[in-house]
Amino acid sequence: MSKPLLEIKDLHVSFKVFGGILKVLNGVNMIIHRGEKIGIVGEMGCGKTTTMKSIMKILPVPPAVIPQGEILYNGEDILKIKASEIQKIRRENISMIFEDPTAALNPVFPIGTQIMDVLRFSRQSGEKENKKMLHSRAMQVLKEVSLPDPARVFQNYPVQLSGGMRQRVCIAMDLISTNDLLIADEPGTSLDVTIKDQIFRLLKELVIKRNSSIILVSQSLGEVRGMTDRVYVMYAGSMVEVAKTNELFSNPLHPYTKGLLAATPRLTGGGIGEGIKGHIPDYLNPPKGCRFIDRCEFSKPICEKEKPPFIQINENHSVACFLIKEKV
Repeated sequence: MSKPLLEIKDLHVSFKVFGGILKVLNGVNMIIHRGEKIGIVGEMGCGKTTTMKSIMKILPVPPAVIPQGEILYNGEDILKIKASEIQKIRRENISMIFEDPTAALNPVFPIGTQIMDVLRFSRQSGEKENKKMLHSRAMQVLKEVSLPDPARVFQNYPVQLSGGMRQRVCIAMDLISTNDLLIADEPGTSLDVTIKDQIFRLLKELVIKRNSSIILVSQSLGEVRGMTDRVYVMYAGSMVEVAKTNELFSNPLHPYTKGLLAATPRLTGGGIGEGIKGHIPDYLNPPKGCRFIDRCEFSKPICEKEKPPFIQINENHSVACFLIKEKV
């Protein structure tokens, strides 16, 4: 196996708040290889976005605190590099599509101006490029994301565009400079079903065309299933299962993963799933051992005392659960 493009090792993130310290990320481990499409699924509040913001190094510090862990990009720890170096990585190698495209665009500048600024400061745009050349490149990237009437969109302000069009603009701006890794954090949340499908098809086509890696963060298992090669299941700040996409959906092992799949509506009918009883633990005082213990019907005494280690089922499938450890 080739050297990982990005590797997260034992990442812990806490937040200092009025009531104490929120212990959110509890030893996150991830590996992304070049050209690989990764999915991260889990309930809202499980720490997915916190993990992605840690990769981009955009968590507000304070209140965020990273007491331990590493985020290795091409072998270099992002958490330890200088501000100028992380800016270079954001500009040339890694970019992020946020959940709300409205918040990602400046409301007082036309779309064309914002795209030209990105082009001007990206390495794909040489210093000698004049305004006419930048305009031509900006029109080209708008066409690449299949925006109707790109000349009009170029002159429009963000408020004049629909949610789907704003998201396409954000994708265009991210893909201008992204050569290695694109992080898509719930990119379809604010979109209707048909537009959402178009956005995901577009993302898949573009990352394949550019041979870029992508991390798709989503609460929708259907979106992840159709887009990714491998899936991480995250619960309360920890990864609890990782497997090839097809294997995860055909043979889920962790009780939390099984609960997520059981709660997913199916086109074949069969009623609405009950969901997983209970709620995510309080991060101010999380369980010492397995954080899923209060919602798990198979919990054992050891689950209260120790965090379950990852058990490798096969080359492509691992799960963090003492129940599985007994069976292996």
